[in-house]
Amino acid sequence: MAMTASLDSGATQERPQRVTLLGSTGSIGTSTLDVIARHPRYQLFALTANDSVDVMLAQCRQFSPRYAVMVNERAAQRLEAACREEGLAVEVLAGQQALVEVATHPDVDTVMAAIVGAAGLAPTLAAVEHSKKVLLANKEALVMAGELFMAALARSKAMLLPIDSEHNAIFQCLPHESRLAGSADAHPGVRRIVLTASGGPFRDTPLETLATVTPEQACKHPNWSMGRKISVDSATMMNKGLELIEACFLFGVGPGVVDVLIHPQSIVHSMVEYVDGSVIAQMGSPDMRVPIAHALAWPERMHSGAPFLDLTRAGALEFREPDLDRFPCLRLGMEAASAGGTAPTILNAANEVAVASFLAGRSRFTDIPAIIAGVMAQMTCRRADSLDIIQQADAQARELARGFCDRN
Repeated sequence: MAMTASLDSGATQERPQRVTLLGSTGSIGTSTLDVIARHPRYQLFALTANDSVDVMLAQCRQFSPRYAVMVNERAAQRLEAACREEGLAVEVLAGQQALVEVATHPDVDTVMAAIVGAAGLAPTLAAVEHSKKVLLANKEALVMAGELFMAALARSKAMLLPIDSEHNAIFQCLPHESRLAGSADAHPGVRRIVLTASGGPFRDTPLETLATVTPEQACKHPNWSMGRKISVDSATMMNKGLELIEACFLFGVGPGVVDVLIHPQSIVHSMVEYVDGSVIAQMGSPDMRVPIAHALAWPERMHSGAPFLDLTRAGALEFREPDLDRFPCLRLGMEAASAGGTAPTILNAANEVAVASFLAGRSRFTDIPAIIAGVMAQMTCRRADSLDIIQQADAQARELARGFCDRN
């Protein structure tokens, strides 16, 4: 097994669109595979995961990628042995560098960036630098390194399409000539961008009971099927804080232009309000296959496999302002967006550690914002003008957050 093997490019010829799927065993990854399975115009070039050998093996059987990457080297050894035993013509690679290799390979047209957390930054940024069509489901890449990321996008010929349902909705609602841009005046006529949020499972739960919330309760989202970390972020509404930061970078606007509204039905995925009073909203069933299919096929449209929205059965659509006392993580996200620099990196790193501690049963649900606030108070925000500075801030914030978790 080649742990950091160089990949040959192969011959150039007429062929289907080749896709590298970073994070194939997670919820976005499996939804992407469901969409791709419906459309033979797409071909899986590479699948990647951390250590989910059994799921990856099943995916290799079904989709026959050229490469399968396991970040965990022991998992890669197990997968290689299983592929060899079954006679699967899949080359197994291992390690972080292999993620970059399959994201930047000359034969790859499209990269789905669906790795959760900071681990997805390097291969996603590399795909942008190599002018790929990048479908961005990894919001942390922009939260951590938004300025570097958007600068790399401007230098390269890459195409960046957002997969988060909210940002994909905004993308669809903005004028065609100013979808993604890097300046605050990039969208003439736009008054504000409105991110909608379900409010998660605890939007109406008595505040005094939140300290006893279990990981199972926090991961039981009322509308969406998501991974555990993202589900907890939805329950704390940190996901909306991260999405606010992401929207600022993606669409070239300041945090004062982006608002958040609680919308429990998750039918209106986001809105754009114009200076003439018009509001354009994107609606659809709460199914991630919708934005995935939109971005894969853009500028065309294709069937996603998701159920069509029946507004006669949807009932009343509700909207209300978020309660920042109930959702202090959203307030922390807003503060990090306003501070800029390394503040979003610190926020994201502390949140990842705090959520992992909660899911492991070492911290309470209500400890999550307290840990993040403590880390942010102790660290000095710097200009995020190099990857080294960003990685240093990330590492320091994680170390501090682990210290807070140990004291709980």
